[in-house]
Amino acid sequence: MRALSEVAHLERTRNYLRPGDVTVAVRLWRDHVRRPERQHWHDYELGNVHWYCCGNPLEARALLETVMNVMSPRGARELRKIINRLDAAYGVPPPPYDGEGG
Repeated sequence: MRALSEVAHLERTRNYLRPGDVTVAVRLWRDHVRRPERQHWHDYELGNVHWYCCGNPLEARALLETVMNVMSPRGARELRKIINRLDAAYGVPPPPYDGEGG
């Protein structure tokens, strides 16, 4: 998978990323979108104190968007395919991207 090598390169060369950050962000977002809707409402109404220790999935999703924006079109397309499936499970409408990856 071309995206994996590109992500590894970005994690080594960008000052806002550390090795493994993108993997953690994908895991956080995946785990978040698979939670029952009632738990999402609980987080919205009362906040989620676990996010302080374990990572905020909404910040993780924002990081993934940033990473996809700096990747090559081909690499971003591979990662975006995974993220779009997760977004669809969460109910986020797909972004209006053109067929060329951006």
